[in-house]
This record gives sequence, C-alpha cells and structure tokens, in this order.
Amino acid sequence: MIPKECKRLAEVDFPIAVVSQHAAREKSIRHGHPSTLHLWWARRPLASCRAVLLGLLLPDPCDAHCPKEFKTKARELLKALRNVGPKDEDLRRQLLKFIGEFANWDAASDQQYLKIGRGLVQAAHPEETPLVVDPFAGGGSIPLEALRLECEAFASDLNPVACLILKVLLEDIPRHGPQLAEDLRKAGAEIKDAAEKELAEYYPVDPDGARPIAYLWARTVRCESPNCGAEIPLARSFWLCKKANRRRALRWKVIRTGTSTPYIGFEIFHPKSESEVPKGTVARAKATCPSCGTVLPPDRVRFQLSAQKGGADVIFDERGKRLGGARLLAVVTLRQDETGRHYRLPNEQDYQSAWKAQQRLQTILETWEQGGRKGLCPVPDEPTPAGGGSGAGRAFSVQKYGMMKFGDLFTYRQRLALVNLSRSIMSRDNEALRSLGMPFGRACDYLSSLASWVSNGEFIRSTFGRHALPMIWDFAECAPLADGSGNFDGAVEWSALALGNIPLLPRVGQVQQANAMESPLPDSASHVWFTDPPYYDAIPYSDLSDFFLAWQKRLPFNHLEKPDPFDGTNQLSPKISEAVQDETRFFDGKKKDRAFFERAMGSAFTEGRRVLSDDGIGSVVFAHKTTEGWEALLTGMIAGGWMIMCSWPIATERPGRLRSLDSAALETSIHLICRPRPEDAGVGDWGEVLRELPKKVSDWMIRLQKEGIRGADLVFACIGPALEIFSRFEKVETAEGREVKLAEYLEKVWEVVGRAALEQVLGTAAAKAKSGAPGGLEEDARLTALFLWTLQATDTASAPAAEASDDAEEPEDGDEDADETPSAGGKRKKGGYSLIFDVVRRFAQPLGIALPRWEKRIIEVEKGVVRLLPIAERAKQLFGDSGASAMAKSIERDPDKPLQLSLFEEETAPRVRGRKGNAAAADLEWKKDTSATTLDRVHAAMLLQANGQANALRALIKAEIDRGPEFLRLANALSALYPKNADEKRLLDAMLLAVPR
Repeated sequence: MIPKECKRLAEVDFPIAVVSQHAAREKSIRHGHPSTLHLWWARRPLASCRAVLLGLLLPDPCDAHCPKEFKTKARELLKALRNVGPKDEDLRRQLLKFIGEFANWDAASDQQYLKIGRGLVQAAHPEETPLVVDPFAGGGSIPLEALRLECEAFASDLNPVACLILKVLLEDIPRHGPQLAEDLRKAGAEIKDAAEKELAEYYPVDPDGARPIAYLWARTVRCESPNCGAEIPLARSFWLCKKANRRRALRWKVIRTGTSTPYIGFEIFHPKSESEVPKGTVARAKATCPSCGTVLPPDRVRFQLSAQKGGADVIFDERGKRLGGARLLAVVTLRQDETGRHYRLPNEQDYQSAWKAQQRLQTILETWEQGGRKGLCPVPDEPTPAGGGSGAGRAFSVQKYGMMKFGDLFTYRQRLALVNLSRSIMSRDNEALRSLGMPFGRACDYLSSLASWVSNGEFIRSTFGRHALPMIWDFAECAPLADGSGNFDGAVEWSALALGNIPLLPRVGQVQQANAMESPLPDSASHVWFTDPPYYDAIPYSDLSDFFLAWQKRLPFNHLEKPDPFDGTNQLSPKISEAVQDETRFFDGKKKDRAFFERAMGSAFTEGRRVLSDDGIGSVVFAHKTTEGWEALLTGMIAGGWMIMCSWPIATERPGRLRSLDSAALETSIHLICRPRPEDAGVGDWGEVLRELPKKVSDWMIRLQKEGIRGADLVFACIGPALEIFSRFEKVETAEGREVKLAEYLEKVWEVVGRAALEQVLGTAAAKAKSGAPGGLEEDARLTALFLWTLQATDTASAPAAEASDDAEEPEDGDEDADETPSAGGKRKKGGYSLIFDVVRRFAQPLGIALPRWEKRIIEVEKGVVRLLPIAERAKQLFGDSGASAMAKSIERDPDKPLQLSLFEEETAPRVRGRKGNAAAADLEWKKDTSATTLDRVHAAMLLQANGQANALRALIKAEIDRGPEFLRLANALSALYPKNADEKRLLDAMLLAVPR
C-alpha cells in the first residue's frame, strides 16, 4: 500500500482546466450517458469524479516515500501513450496529463485508457484492492467511477429511489454486462406490444391517418364577474411553434349567442410577428378573462382549481359530454411521409377517448375496492408534499391547488397508462426486471399534468424542469405509444443506451440503504472516503423523489416495499433523519433547521473519519453560495477529525445553462482534499498561523488564476489551502492561551483574499489606502472593485454549450411561487449586479468598508442580497434634478469646481439592511457627506458619455488628469472588471477614448 507519509497526487497538483473542460462538456452529452438512466438531482459529472479519484488513489512520484515499484510500473503503463522522462517530475507531469485525458467522456470506455487507469491503481495498491466509500451516493457518479477503476465500492443513501438507481448501476450492470441492455430492450418491446393492445382506443389515430403525439391542455376557471361567467383557459402563452420557418400559434375570439355565457373560441394561425400572438391569460396565479377583462386574484383561482383536484381532468356528464375542467387547446400530430409536426384544433374523438379512459380507470379502482382493497391502490394515494414556508418548502405548490395525493398530479388517461405499464412490468420474470424501473421512472416524468410544451423546440419538457413540483397551467400530455417525446419506446431506448455504454465492470458494487450519520461499515474499513453531501435546503431530495417512489413502490422491487426502514408509519421516503434543512419537519422534537443540518453533517464527517483507515484519504465536494454554509461544513469536518489539505475548483456546470433561481451552486464545485488528523496533532500558535496565511493564499490565487478560475469560485477555492494551516492542529491558541475558533480564522482568510484581490485590480497603494488618503482610492471604489471581481466568471469557454434535447434542464417560469431571489451572483431584473449580502459583508468588514455608508449611494440591500446600482440609477445623485445637460454646462464653465452630490442634500444616508432589517447597522452613525469620490467622478464621466456631452466630458477628464492618477487608474481597472458585454464597460471604454494621448 502507499505509505502513510506519502502524499497523493491530488494533494500536490491537479489538471484543473482540462478536467473542468471535460466536466462542463459532459453536461451536454445526453444519449448514452449514465445520468439519463433515471433522473437524480445535482449529479456530479463522471469526468470530475474519475479524475479526482485517480488523484486520491495515486501517490506523488516526487514524494520521498513514493514506492519505487509504483514508479517503475507507472512508467511502463504510460509508455503505451508516450515517452516518460527520467525524472520524478517528468513522471508526475505525465500522470497528471493522463488524468486530464482520461477525464474525457470519449476516453471513459476506451480499452487502452481503462487498462492504464486500472493498472496504475493496482500498482499503487498491490496488496489490497482499495475500498471507496460514498455515504451520500445519490445518482452514483462516484461509486461508478470507483468500479471503473477496478476498486471496491460501497455506496449508501437514505433514499430508496437513489438506492434503486444505485442497484441497477453498481450491481446489475457488473453482473450482467451489455446483455442487460438487450434484455431491457426485449422486455420493453414486449411491454409496449401489450400496452398497444390495451391502450390503443384511448390514443386513437386521426381519420386521415395522422398520429397524435401530444395533447396540449389548459386548466380552466370561471370568470366571477356578475355579467360574464366565461370559462377562462389558463395559458401562459398561446405559441405552438416558434421556429422561424414554421411559426404557429393560437388566437382566441369571444363568441356570444344571445343571453348565454360568452364562450372563448380558438383558431390556429401563422403569426408573422410576436405582437400578433395574444398574451397569456394567467401570470403569478392571476387569471384574466378574455371576454370581459376581469382579473381573478390568486385565492379565487386556487379555490376553483382545488374543487377540481388541480383541474387537470375534463369534467364529463354521464354521456361523455364535456361540462368543464381541463380544456384541450390543440393536438400535435405526425403525418406519414411528411416531415415536421402539425397542429390541429381538438375534435369530438379527442374528448371521447379521454372520457373512455376515465371510465376504464374507474372500473379498475372499483374492482380493487370490491376486492377488499388488497395490496396498494393501483393509483398512488400517498400524500404530496405540503410545501409552503421558506427554503425547500417553496418548491411545492401543488397542494394549494387541491392536488393532495400523488395520483392527482396525473390525468385519468395518464394514470391508466401508468397502471397498465406497471402491471405489465409486474408480470415479468427476467434479468431486466429491476432495470425496467428506469424507463418506467422516465415515463412517469413525462406522463404527468406538470409536463409542458416547449414551443421553440417542439417537444415536451418533463415534469422536473427544475427542482420543484410547481403548478403548470397549460400542460402537455404525451401519447406514450406514439413517436413523440416522452413515449415509452424512447424511455426504454434512453435507459438501454445508458446501460450499454458502460464498459464491463470487473467488480460488483455494494449498495445499502443507510443513514450517513450511522454508517454500517466497521472501523478503518475504507481507503478513500469521497462524497458530495447535500447543501442545507438547496434540494428537497426526499419530497422530489417521492414523485417516482409513489409509482415505483408498486413494482416488484423488495427494498421499495417498506421504503422507510426507520419509520414504519411513513409510506414514502425517509424524512425524519434525512440530512437536509427542512423546518416543516422535526427531529427529536426540534425543527430540522440550520443547526440540525450542521449537526447531521458533523456526525457524517465523524463517521467518515471512523470508517477510514489512518493512511486513507478523503474528498468532500461542496458548492454552497454562502459563507455560513462553508463555515458549518468546515467546522463539522475539523470537529470530525479531518485535516483539509487543499481544494480544487472544477467547473461542473455546462456553459450557457439557464440557471435555476433557487440554485445553491457556484460555477465550480470545490473538491476539498482531506486526511485523517493524527491523534497527537497538538496545539497551533495563532501568530505562526497568521504569518503563514498570506503567502499560502497568494500562491494559491496565482495558481488558480492560471487555470482560468475567477471570482467567487476563486474565493471559496482559497479556503482549502488556508484551512491546511489551521486544521493540522487539534486546536489553535493565542499567546495568552485563548482558543481561536474557526469563524475568527475565516474572517482573516477573507481579509487576506480581499486585500490580495484589491492589490491585483487597483494596485498595492490604492488597495491599502484609507478613505481620503492622498494617492489612494476611497471606500466606494474598493467596494465596487471587490464586488465586480467576485462576480467574475470562471473560464469554461473551451467547453461546448449544451445542445437542446428532450431532457433539457430549463427553469419553469409559469409558477406563481417561483423564487425571484438571485443566485450567487448576476444581473437582476432591476438592473445592476447582485451578490449575497453575507459575501459582501465578509469582504467589506475586515477591510474597513462600512456598507451602511454606501447604501442608496452605490449599493442597495434587500432580502439578504446586495445590488450594485447601475450608473443610470446614479444620474440624479450626481447631476441633480436638472440633469446631465445642466451639469455639462457647469463643467464646461468651471471644470475645476468640486462635484457635489445631490442625494444627501436633505437627508442622511439610510442604514444598511441585512437579513434582519437594519439591525446590522444599529450602532453606526455618520455625518452627512456630499463630496464626490473618485468613483463618483468616473460615473459622472460615463453619464456624460452616455448623454453625448463631449465637450464637458473632455473638460472633466482634463481636470481629473491634472488632479492625479486615481481617475484613470480606477476607470481602467473597472473596464477590466465589468463583464465583456456590460453597458457599463461599453461606456467606460468609449469614455477612455476621449483621454488625450
């Protein structure tokens, strides 16, 4: 084995840029990728898992304790690709190059790369095959890569749906190999044949031979205006197809016949412009009547839909005549020997087939009831997530609309189709049985009333466009036996491709449903502990997965019969001990709040240390956007007996993705590399730790910037090496014997990072200068520079953008509960740029920048978010009510006259507000200050440029150049910091062209 004293490759170096490129590219690979086997949330790219695992498993050839036998074998293996130089540094360089190349998706199944990768692991661990443990295994990326490298893998998860995916991925594939994919295809074809016989009459072909592939429905409510009463189809948009060469849309007209209730009729037309298409009738749960213009408030919309259990079903009379409920707006068809999709209005046959499906399903349910309700109800009657409140609860709004059971999320016809498919699967008895749960899960994802039609791509977006179960007003019902998106044939083929693309795995993994806080493994059992834990309330895994579990537990999979072994009363996935923040639930009589989550993580890290051998190594993936999240994670790791050695930021998000507004992810995921802390670690000296910190951080920033790491990703990646100094000791004390807590140390880390950043962008003198000091730049300039520096994006430009597909991850914007809080950084609808308040505070406080002083002057704080005001919003501050023209004349007359701000002429500056109102600034007072800063003068020049005041601009620039170098230094720095396409950068660059050469 690798000697305990020998460093691993991941502790000294890592090919960040190359692996990041492959990891980001992998997000755009759909067909045949294991992630398409079954939906799971926040999967890690295989590229990053494979590369980091190799870095953890292989020793550093340059380490004095690296076994000679490994070096000899490694050189021999790598010769198949290229020559390796004679020095240890040459071998290290070639190993890192191999890790980067092997991260490529195209190399993942290449026999030569597999042979070398597995050979290197065996050479590093000749005596015993290393065991890789992941206690939060989820979709299985980490343990799958462990098996690919011929390691032993132990994967556990509390969630039964995750365990089903893991068992197929890590147990069934190694046992059956490529034959499993063929067995799945064969079984899928037989199930489809049987389903066609049972379901054909409910999805009839059109009289002209056209085959419907999607039915576009709208839920409806009644206008409550006394003189109207029209039925309002709830539609976000009336576009059917937005492709440039074949635009199609619906337009409505109000039909009135005598004294009867107005009726909204539709026709399909070919719009030439966006303005021709009527606006939707619903937004943020407010419904507008097309007939009279009355707006129904959200509470009335919810009331009416609750009475219909969500309103996804048509209400028929006893003869099958539609009385109300869901309304069919259009039908999408395919015609034989014709390309493209066609659209038609609904006809009587469409409604009759839906009515027949209702009748058939009611017969099935009556038969079950008459049989004494033996076994589970054919249709899931388990409760949907209650939702509400803050955090994860906001992801669920379905109960507000009367969808109290999971069966309510599906139309009668969708329920009938899924009951038929589940019964066909239950009747099977072959090797593909468990793998059939994968396409069945995909079928559930598309066959719900929360799926929607994507008009610019002409496909059905599945239920989980984002991590939520929101209300979808107008939904798309796929025809499961036709050739359109979401059909069962396609689901089988997607799953089979994923199964068949995984190379023959030499070992069978171990999968167990287990709590990460109570590992079933014995002490010192593993060699590598590598995991991606949950992040507070970022993703409500159990509630989301219950959508699938409610159906899959009706299939013959033993471990799903009692999905919660820890709570016999729970019908669905475990909730009580799940390690997430969810304040709607309780653990030991207390809310599952932040404190619960942090304790749970601490227990998991302690267990990880227990099951890891003393010479083992670990890695924890973290991508939370708040500094409190990082502090809690690191506190738990250090308390659990870990030393953080370094951190590698790997770009794990596809370029150009539409980021979910409630995402907790950064552009990169930080991989913290850690070791078990020795029992005799001793006490560290606070003074020595502080002396070592600046160089450590500075060297790491330089290293990461060379790899294209920028902004917030760079900030959080610096925490790892900084923690190497602190966490190597059992505790750190001052000279007086006071123990220094992690929070105090992290404040110093942020200060060092902030100062280093300012020195880079503003110059050493400007960064260190106090406000108003000669030759220095004031607080607002430093705050703005730090703000923009933190917003910089990590460079993943070399990775291709994701292609559109049936599985495209796009946020659903039709739900009135959509979170409008910005993510870790970016443009807001208001304009300007935004960062989480805590991130800004962490930088500002140790650098002596008083945020309250700049509230409403250059920043705005609201709901825990700081917005950097765009210069357009500063025009009145800088120029007063008279505007730029009057100020331009004043500057032209006397360019040396000091600029005075008009903002604070009659009132003092307001106080900054954090998460708890303005309590953060309760003890701060300041005097009225209307003198202009260097930043104010730069902004004034930009506004003069924007308003075409060329003479005044030249006069102002000349006066500023005569004043000193600060104006141009700041202007050039800001030009380099603003995003490439920002309006502010355009103005700055144009303004700088007016500077005399």
